[in-house]
Amino acid sequence: MKSYNILLTGVGGQGLMLLSQILGDACTSKDYPVVVGAQHGLAQRSGSISAHVRMGDVYSPLIPYGSADMIIAMEGMEALRYIEYLKEGGVIVMNSRIMHPPLETAPIVKNRQEKKEYITIDQIFQQLKKVTNKIISLDANLLALEAGNPRTENIVLLGAASTQKDFPLDSETLTNAIKRNVPEKTIEANLKALEIGRRQAEI
Repeated sequence: MKSYNILLTGVGGQGLMLLSQILGDACTSKDYPVVVGAQHGLAQRSGSISAHVRMGDVYSPLIPYGSADMIIAMEGMEALRYIEYLKEGGVIVMNSRIMHPPLETAPIVKNRQEKKEYITIDQIFQQLKKVTNKIISLDANLLALEAGNPRTENIVLLGAASTQKDFPLDSETLTNAIKRNVPEKTIEANLKALEIGRRQAEI
């Protein structure tokens, strides 16, 4: 198969590593060559984390700058932080939720009289549009609640990503990979989240 690169980004505790595991498992079940490289040392500090999922004919675990076919961002600011990895015409699937890190919020809280504002999702969106018009933005938290489990934000975004034209993994393959990798009691909610994400992206 030709190469397909997905950069996963987010904040510690959002299930990003599970998402990379599901994608890797889905690839191996189809006998697709896959390499997954993850950076998660900051996860316990609410820090930025990422995972590189490389499918097909690739030679290293890390996606070169300007070579990601898709960025799946589980937090709005993280989409902007890693935008240099996206190739021209690449796709961004992003959560409209923003989780402001302590280093950002502390000075704003300390100096309330200055009435500084946090960055907004609209500001992030406008910056991303300078790079690509192929942006799917979802309130993954709200949709995960609809699925019955707020921790399925990652699968909502996966469902949305899977609707894209060149995405190499079909719905059945993803469904089976989810069943193999999530706790048994959460399978139903995760599969519902996958379908909700797909449906929302197609609206």
